[in-house]
Amino acid sequence: AEFTLDKMGRGGIYDQVGGGFHRYAVDAIWLVPHFEKMLYDNAQLAHVYTIAWQLTGEDFYRAIAEETFRYVTREMTSPDGGFYSTLDADSEGEEGKFYALDELHEVIGVEDGNKVAEMLDVTLRGNFEGSNVLQILKVEDRMRWRSDEFAALRERLYESRAQRVWPGRDEKILTSWNGMMLRAFATAAWVFDDDTYRDVSRRNAAFVRDHLYVDGRLLRSYKDGQAKLNGYLEDYANYIDGLLALYQATFEAEWITLATELARTMIDEFHEAGGFYDTGASHETLISRPRDAYDNATPSGNSVACEVLLRLAHLTGDAQFTQVATDVLAGYVDAASRSPHGYSRLLCAMDEAIGPAAEVAIVGDTASPDAQAMLDALRSEYLPRVMVAAAPADSDAALSLPLLLSRPQEEGRATAYVCVNFACQLPTTEPEQMMTQVRSATT
Repeated sequence: AEFTLDKMGRGGIYDQVGGGFHRYAVDAIWLVPHFEKMLYDNAQLAHVYTIAWQLTGEDFYRAIAEETFRYVTREMTSPDGGFYSTLDADSEGEEGKFYALDELHEVIGVEDGNKVAEMLDVTLRGNFEGSNVLQILKVEDRMRWRSDEFAALRERLYESRAQRVWPGRDEKILTSWNGMMLRAFATAAWVFDDDTYRDVSRRNAAFVRDHLYVDGRLLRSYKDGQAKLNGYLEDYANYIDGLLALYQATFEAEWITLATELARTMIDEFHEAGGFYDTGASHETLISRPRDAYDNATPSGNSVACEVLLRLAHLTGDAQFTQVATDVLAGYVDAASRSPHGYSRLLCAMDEAIGPAAEVAIVGDTASPDAQAMLDALRSEYLPRVMVAAAPADSDAALSLPLLLSRPQEEGRATAYVCVNFACQLPTTEPEQMMTQVRSATT
């Protein structure tokens, strides 16, 4: 996985000047891409690079994630906080013309241009139809390109490119793809403890809630002030997924309340024995009602739905969520065993179901130094099967979430309860002891 992340991050499939990933590569070395940029690709990759940094501490992975987030906020975000769908591959009738680099010396001068050319494989012959797609040739240069030495040069290259005719932008705001990017930003807010990412996440979650959640149902698409089309399973599942990540990043009860409401609607609308349908019961009648769990360029609605229901169950104690998810997963065990690469996200949900999984309830003011020390300890490790809830004792937020209910603080300090299916170990006020309990519960 690290080998692949390195090659993608250094290759031409990644925009070395403006950040963000193109749709796919057309060769074996990640150099020449199909230049279209898709929101869902960047959402999933930014999330993966964030987790890769959390697992390894490798600065390059964090740099790629943060550059991708900057690209999305700069070029793919509406004034109201929704995320647009795509940037086209072509401009002025030529694919890649906006991104290819030929006038390096004219923009930054001969001396600096020669340094950049050597680092980014820019030649007179070019490496793409007589032009140049930028790639970082040497591993040792991947962070040098991001150092102060080259920061101003990168900015000048970006500003020069921005004067060109831009590719067209599809400004549809799709609920499912927004949920994926919401999850990525919120995960980064948690992992990097970054308030900017929290704010982007809140604005996006509020945008979808305010514009695409009507009369208790999600709609699928928003453009030019109009929301339309009944939401599909993937819209519900991915938006819930984003809301769960946002709750973990903020511990604001409104997001978990909304996620829980949507989860119950999702079950009522889409679930029948054996799995979730892609269209809801209130959808227009189709000749054949589709149902699919195959994970392709985007994960299937069934896969994400199962995972979010299991994670919600850890916070709410709702046994129906667990029962529905495990019943659906049981129906796909044989298929996933035969073709694991086609059910990668479903296998993540199965991993969540099999466990061991744990809940951590932190009772206390989340802004206090002692609570922050506990949260810092939790975010310092990749804990995929751990759900965290936090709120002051007896607050409205604590009273509204079963995991936090009736859990007192010890000695007036933030107190952690590490639980498995709501059966908790002894409370602790020490971050190190909390982490020892977490590791014990999840291994």
